Amino acid sequence: MPIGPLVKTTRLGALARKEMRQIMRDKQLIFILFLMPLIQLCIYGYALSPDVNHLRVGIIDHSASSISRGFISALVENGVFDVLDSEGSEQALGAKVRGGKLDVGVVIPPELERNYKSSKVTDIQVLLDGVDANTAGIAMAYISQIVMTYDRLIRTGSQTPVQRAAPQVSFVYNQGLVSNWFFVPGVIALVLNLVSTLVSSAAVVREKDSGTLEQLLMTPVSSLQILTAKIIPLAVLLLINVSVSLTLSTFLFHVPFRGNLLVFFSVSLLYIIVGISIGIFLAAISENQRQTLLTSFFVNLPVIQLSGAISPLESMPPFFQWLSLLDPLRYYCSCVRAILLKGAGFEAIWPDVLALAAFALVLLWQSSMRFREQLK
Repeated sequence: MPIGPLVKTTRLGALARKEMRQIMRDKQLIFILFLMPLIQLCIYGYALSPDVNHLRVGIIDHSASSISRGFISALVENGVFDVLDSEGSEQALGAKVRGGKLDVGVVIPPELERNYKSSKVTDIQVLLDGVDANTAGIAMAYISQIVMTYDRLIRTGSQTPVQRAAPQVSFVYNQGLVSNWFFVPGVIALVLNLVSTLVSSAAVVREKDSGTLEQLLMTPVSSLQILTAKIIPLAVLLLINVSVSLTLSTFLFHVPFRGNLLVFFSVSLLYIIVGISIGIFLAAISENQRQTLLTSFFVNLPVIQLSGAISPLESMPPFFQWLSLLDPLRYYCSCVRAILLKGAGFEAIWPDVLALAAFALVLLWQSSMRFREQLK
């Protein structure tokens, strides 16, 4: 083997080992790398859920009939509503809803049973706390469905109407419609984005604050070798971080893994390069660690919000859906969900992988240019 490449390889290995030792000695970076992702995965995995349960409901039953009691039983039997004291008057019920002590108020009129027997329509008054529009909409949908189902049960004696054709619905990839199966893969991507940018920027800023970058200029190594030596240890540690997050999501949240591990880690490595490149770029344009941290908030928050990691892209306005095409995290979230839930391979996700590779090349080139300017 020629002496020149051997010397360069030796220098790169020495720099990479130096970087690894520095990272392992930094307790703050170790916390960001391993403990913070676990904490965030647990918090977001349990906290982020569209399911609404145990809504506080107050009921005033002026009918006091078997039909009204049956309706109240149907209202609370699925665990969505918990009946609380309404104090017996409509004024008190309205005051509790306005004061936030109840989420829903229901007033059953006295003519309910009489109207049912004479096949007349009965208006049931429903009061909703509309401060949380999402919860109010879900509560209204639940009540409407329960009312229609119970009404059909009373009138026909069956919960299903007689019809000539009925749709047979099958849910693929998530038969139980478990919301965590959507959110947890997004949280894995979200955490990887935060950790990769924060750790890489902190590693570079630490060199600037301690004056080590100036010392590296005195050594016979190129800026490309210095940058590569910083990326390799971080990429290895972040792959370990992804492995831990994947294991935790599988055993703690029971998210299935139906894909190929090699495909998953290959795509994750691409996004790790993207995250590290963003972190190095932020560190290169910042003077100190505090400035880097503040700047990262202006980058990471829009990246996360536009990625579809927390909320579906389809729920965004059209302008932001188009804007999300410039978000690399969007493509990684799509790949992670496809690999975990659908068992997709490269042949199914290649457009997203290609987009990630393009982002990785462009961002790595930009960050390396800024990094080289910093070393001049």
